[in-house]
Amino acid sequence: MPSFKQPSFQERTALAAKAKEAALAKLRAKPPVDEAVLAARKEAALAKEAAKIQASQDRLAARELEKIAKKERIVEVAVKDEVDLKAIRDAKYAARKSRAGKR
Repeated sequence: MPSFKQPSFQERTALAAKAKEAALAKLRAKPPVDEAVLAARKEAALAKEAAKIQASQDRLAARELEKIAKKERIVEVAVKDEVDLKAIRDAKYAARKSRAGKR
């Protein structure tokens, strides 16, 4: 088996130029993209982006509704607690008044 021979600079540049020409030839041989196909791709991309934006807005709206519902529940519990506290306070006051009337 012969030993490995390092390629020279000229050989490497020649190989690189040949590879570049082959890639360009392959690119030139490729048929151009049809305008209708390009328009359809662009429209599909726009529709996909619009759907993504709509989904994002829907999630944001749902999150806002959840925040509002949570605040309403907190206010409802607070009002209920205030009513309960008032009822307890009124009961204590009535008991104190009834005790004072017995004296």
